[in-house]
Amino acid sequence: MPLYQPPDVHRPVLSQFSLEGKIAVVTGGSRGIGLQIVTGLAEAGADVAFIYKQSTDTDATCARLSEKTGRRIQAYKSDVTDRAQILATFQEITNEFGSGRIDIAIANAGVCQNVSSLDYDEESWAWTNSVNYDGVMWTALAAGRQFKKQGRGNLIVTASVSANLVNVPQTQAAYNASKAGALQLARSLAVEWTEFARVNCVSPGYVLTEMLTKQPKELMDKWLEQIPGRRVCDPAELKALYVFLASDACCYMTGSNITIDGGYTIP
Repeated sequence: MPLYQPPDVHRPVLSQFSLEGKIAVVTGGSRGIGLQIVTGLAEAGADVAFIYKQSTDTDATCARLSEKTGRRIQAYKSDVTDRAQILATFQEITNEFGSGRIDIAIANAGVCQNVSSLDYDEESWAWTNSVNYDGVMWTALAAGRQFKKQGRGNLIVTASVSANLVNVPQTQAAYNASKAGALQLARSLAVEWTEFARVNCVSPGYVLTEMLTKQPKELMDKWLEQIPGRRVCDPAELKALYVFLASDACCYMTGSNITIDGGYTIP
């Protein structure tokens, strides 16, 4: 079976961006980039289930977004590092929220820590890689099985500019390596899954989330010097890109990695 093609590729372009009637799942969706992805998908017409590990206000978040967008929003607690658990969560979402279907999955959960490479131990190394790399695989596995069953699906992985470069001056070898692994994993799945799914990546640069705001001011000042755009990205500036990748506006696009970084990777 060839890569999916919409029945009418000539329909008006804005209608191709609509996610009306789609069911989407977003990991790491309770805050930061993930919360904006949930918002954007719902604003485009999708019903969205988001997965979180630690949060105290998911009911309020769901209610607020549902009122704002008019779409169904529901939160599910799970752990992307646990293969059996995330498989069960996706099955629950498919059965109860999606009425037997999932159209879009966003593997977005991620963590970062600054550690000197000589100071890693088994626990600190495994923590980053289990979320950023293993977590992408287990999310992809859960979504991919459903996509293959229904004959079509769309997986988007949140990678990072760190997948292709080494950020300075911070030391984050595990983060960089895990994001590079996630990127290559997504490319591999894109080739393997062409008969039933598209797989693409988004690689943000510096984004104003807790991952940044908890860093020392001197690091932020250094990063701003390195960004031609001279500012960091608001998470809301990313949501339209995820909507594009999730929509029929780019059905011939698979195995791609889109960088959005204010010019950071150009020099």
